[in-house]
Amino acid sequence: MHSSAQVGVTGLAVMGRNLARNLARHGYAVAVHNRTPARTLALVGDFGHEGAFIAAQTAQEMVAALQRPRRLIVMVQAGQATDDVIAEYAPLLDPGDVIVDGGNAHFADTRRREAALRERGIHFLGTGISGGEEGALNGPSIMPGGSPEAYRLLAPVLTDIAATTPDGTPAVAHLGPDGAGHFVKMVHNGIEYADMQLIAEAYHLLRHATGWPPARIADVFRQWNTGRLNSYLIEITAEVLAHHDADTGLPFVDVIADAAEQKGTGRWTVQTALDLGIPISGIAEAVFARSLSGHAPLRATGATLPGPAPTLLGQRDAERFTGQVEQALYASKVISYAQGLHQIQAAADTYGWHTDLATVAAVWRAGCIIRADFLDRVRDAYTADPALPSLLADPGFAREVGAAQLPWRLVVAHATRDGVPTPAFAAALAYYDTLRTPRLPAALTQAQRDYFGAHTYRRADRPGSYHTRWDTDRTEHPTT
Repeated sequence: MHSSAQVGVTGLAVMGRNLARNLARHGYAVAVHNRTPARTLALVGDFGHEGAFIAAQTAQEMVAALQRPRRLIVMVQAGQATDDVIAEYAPLLDPGDVIVDGGNAHFADTRRREAALRERGIHFLGTGISGGEEGALNGPSIMPGGSPEAYRLLAPVLTDIAATTPDGTPAVAHLGPDGAGHFVKMVHNGIEYADMQLIAEAYHLLRHATGWPPARIADVFRQWNTGRLNSYLIEITAEVLAHHDADTGLPFVDVIADAAEQKGTGRWTVQTALDLGIPISGIAEAVFARSLSGHAPLRATGATLPGPAPTLLGQRDAERFTGQVEQALYASKVISYAQGLHQIQAAADTYGWHTDLATVAAVWRAGCIIRADFLDRVRDAYTADPALPSLLADPGFAREVGAAQLPWRLVVAHATRDGVPTPAFAAALAYYDTLRTPRLPAALTQAQRDYFGAHTYRRADRPGSYHTRWDTDRTEHPTT
């Protein structure tokens, strides 16, 4: 087979197929391969008019079709399937070639794969791709991690196919070595979980407090989308709430089973945060809320438990409450981004990635699921101060969240009084209050640990580590 393809894509499910089409539409000759040959032939047959495709029936044909240095994009299921594809292709490649993993891989797997391939002289680029099937076709947000040389080989291609941000720059940037790209994509997905849960809680509160039908609440979300909450998720929420089921005529949201599914990246975000010792309570509650929604037998058991009945607000109070919910939603959203960015910074420090948070925010401004107008301000905050310890340390965001705290508290209090679950709103507010509390009850927790386990403690008034002999004379003894 003549080596005429500039890039190859193996794995032609929806994301891989659309990414291959995106490449072809941008003028690249694309070699395509799938372990099921029929899928390869279907892609060429259905979309061959969009550009130059070269159908490869085997991995050997695929490699032979690629110009050197070869650029191969792997779009298969994360985990063992990705390892199997790499094991199949690596012996066929030469030093200087590059493999791109565009799936939702765990960053630890990416680090392992990058190190193993580096020993063979093969570049590996772990690349988060966000935007779903539409983004893959029309322009996703792209988050690559790997060596600078690996990125240099792919940068022109990724820049061409990425989404375009409002200021005209492509939504792609090199985010650091080995697993940095997939880590940023993982946290992106964790923030996405939080964003979606907060929006769902806002809807749930409005529905219970006002009695408005979903179509009326859709108007509220449309209005919010013209202001500081302008985002892709707010936009589609309005569309969903306004939609009616064709079969029953009921609001579409009322005919969907109330059990949210997940593919695992949210869980990874929480697990990794625990490993790093980084508090992401708002994101964690969003993950747990999805999990609890799917436990039907457990929820059925709890359905008879006593609790307050929601009370409907009058028109004037309903309008006032709507404004309070907007404030709570915005403040909680800022908290979820602050937590996620803190997690990325901690990982960058731990693994030596030197990931720039302003660049992360810039890449998220287009193509991805969490794209939102306010990411311009997030980028600007970290551009002004790359060492910003938290998004809440930025004066502008601190001022806005502080101004929102009273309505935020009223919303959480209303939810508690009426028995409407708002775990993400409440967790975000608790995080805010924890940050602003000068002295926490953690002192008591540490004393308890020293009492039952001799775990020692530090004093607030002098350096060193100490242990109190609780079972004898309760005297304090330095341990260092």
